[in-house]
Amino acid sequence: MVEAFKYTFIQNAFMGAILASIACGIIGTVILEKKLVMMSGGIAHSSFGGIGLGYYLSIEPIIGGLIFSIITSISIVQIKGKTNVNSDVIIGIFWAVGMALGILFISFIPGYPPDMTSYLFGNILTISRWDIAFMFIMDILLLFIFSSLFHYWRAYLFDDEFSRTIGIPVKLYEHTLYILIACAIVILIKIVGIILVIALLTIPPAIAKMFSDSLKKMMLLSVWFGIVFCVTGFFVSYLYDIPSGATIILVAGVFYFISILLVRPLWGHSSKG
Repeated sequence: MVEAFKYTFIQNAFMGAILASIACGIIGTVILEKKLVMMSGGIAHSSFGGIGLGYYLSIEPIIGGLIFSIITSISIVQIKGKTNVNSDVIIGIFWAVGMALGILFISFIPGYPPDMTSYLFGNILTISRWDIAFMFIMDILLLFIFSSLFHYWRAYLFDDEFSRTIGIPVKLYEHTLYILIACAIVILIKIVGIILVIALLTIPPAIAKMFSDSLKKMMLLSVWFGIVFCVTGFFVSYLYDIPSGATIILVAGVFYFISILLVRPLWGHSSKG
């Protein structure tokens, strides 16, 4: 397996797994604590419309996906704040409309339609140097935003009312958070795909929460678990020539059930002792 690292696409895949795990750990923890899992799924699926538009306009599909994801996230916040419509309804509509637009744009492309499998289900071996640069920039942005204002973020995540009373601009934080979720989702699309992205955003922080209630420790543990799952899944998929996105999620799922059935009871017992 070590010999495989002489190939550029293997190096890109390995770097992509680590960089994606950083975004996954930070944003995944926030999503779990704010109970935004379904909203994240809606943003992820709506990005397919931008990916289809990118192919149709002959631009980088991920850029189109990022634009659609950000528009969707901001739209959900605005509609939810100005109407009494249930947020699940709004999310479901954007979810469906985004997928429908993606299919429509792809149908407009002359000749044979592009293969969308890697965007839907992920293919870590398709990560390019451009993707690595994009992930790196997004990770730096996430780390800067959360580390520089960590105490304010912690207050916002756990108590909106308290945050308002101490002068934190909750609306600004809410809009920023939704945009960052959109960015993180786009980072993960090449790793596990639109269909499976929710799992990678929720499983690492869900396991991390079993071992710590501290937000900072949860984020660090989530990043570590994400790296373990992505790298392990990548190696297994490469060795056995099976889909990488699905393998990564299956590895994460197995770790989750082992943790909840075996490790968690033992950890809780030792913590009490």
